[in-house]
Amino acid sequence: MTRSVLTPVRTGLRAILFCLLCAPLPVWALELVMVEQAICPYCKMFDKQVGDTYAQTEIGARAPLRRVDLKSDWPQDLAAVTPDRLTPTFILVSDGVEVGRLRGYPGEEEFWRLLKRLLSQHDN
Repeated sequence: MTRSVLTPVRTGLRAILFCLLCAPLPVWALELVMVEQAICPYCKMFDKQVGDTYAQTEIGARAPLRRVDLKSDWPQDLAAVTPDRLTPTFILVSDGVEVGRLRGYPGEEEFWRLLKRLLSQHDN
């Protein structure tokens, strides 16, 4: 029986595919966790004024928005971060550690100003 010339190539491709499938999902070094709930009028205001465009901004690319429902269990990977009962609360997290938080939504302009301040604290 002759071995196909493609057998080593196929074996190599299988090994690469296996490694890709078993690799852990990427973890953002920096993220903005938004604690929210469906009945929160300020959460809805945030969504209307900022939510749709946040990911398209420079800050959104640097600290992706992650939404956590107040009524659901606190995520395991945020165990080092103290949950909040006020919505919305925005928690800037770096490698699973809280950098700072903003409680409430003060409006679009003030939100961006306060978030930039939190990011500058992280940089320092």
